[in-house]
Amino acid sequence: MKHPWKGKYGPLLIAEIGGNHEGNFEYALKLTDLAIASGADYIKYQMYSGDSLVSKMEGAQRNAHFKKFELSQEQFIILANKCKAANVGFMASVWNPDYLSWIDEHMSIYKIGSGDLTAYSVIREIAKTGKPMILSTGLATLQEVLETVAFIQSLDDRYKEANYLSVLQCTSMYPIPFEDANLSVMNLLRQVTQLPVGYSDHTEGSRALEIAVAMGAEILEFHFTDEREGKTFRDHKVSLTKDEVLTLGQKIKDIRSLQGHYLKRPLEVEGDHRISFRRAVYPAHDLIAGTVIKAEDLVSLRPNHGIDARDFDKVIGRKLKTEVQAHQKLDWNLFE
Repeated sequence: MKHPWKGKYGPLLIAEIGGNHEGNFEYALKLTDLAIASGADYIKYQMYSGDSLVSKMEGAQRNAHFKKFELSQEQFIILANKCKAANVGFMASVWNPDYLSWIDEHMSIYKIGSGDLTAYSVIREIAKTGKPMILSTGLATLQEVLETVAFIQSLDDRYKEANYLSVLQCTSMYPIPFEDANLSVMNLLRQVTQLPVGYSDHTEGSRALEIAVAMGAEILEFHFTDEREGKTFRDHKVSLTKDEVLTLGQKIKDIRSLQGHYLKRPLEVEGDHRISFRRAVYPAHDLIAGTVIKAEDLVSLRPNHGIDARDFDKVIGRKLKTEVQAHQKLDWNLFE
């Protein structure tokens, strides 16, 4: 299958509208249009019903919050079709497994949010689709991440493949200071899971995302809004706008260009810098025929004409067959 973690800029860019629509479908449509125009590869939503997510008895206030933010089946299908028509991916964290029966045909990748990392019954239902999954790891210890990865892979061998499962470093606070982003955890997750890794951002601005790219993130997830000013819902504060995502895309292109290739090879071909910048062995002063060369008779100078500077010690002890002048190019035929 085609590698699912490849985006137009290199890493996959996921603009998460999430709950930023706050239950207003017209606003969700507006945010979707802006996210499409931002150049993101996928636009992500959160799909739930309050009663299937939060206990009415144990979390009445949170239950009411999520009920207020609900969108209907028909509305999500409209959003999915809008993304498809724009040739942009539609993605969601599906927090109600009952939704899978009607949303799966619109989904090519599923996102497991940090809060569901230990919700094995929900993960099991999503794994039955056999489609690629992205696992966020906020709130989790390393052991919990490894246990969930092992659980997913036990459900279907496909999830042992890099094309089917990836892991995101995430810190589930809003917003977080730079020191809590812990981008270095990506290296650990890559090492211990042998899976593609990325970063789900809750800092303000795009700096952490840029650094994550330079550190090898293959997936970048960030919250998305139209504007942050005047908004009270917490997610807007850590969200990027259309223009900021466009700028991020250009910065990623620059970062990828600067990273270049893993192969170390000389690229300095103009003007033959390998000769003009490197040194050769030259006489430090005029020398007569028969001189047995000592170290003080030699000097290493640019350009690298004649005997390479790496052969300095090989010249010592040689006897000259003819006189030479200071800074004259040397070759081995001048010595006995």
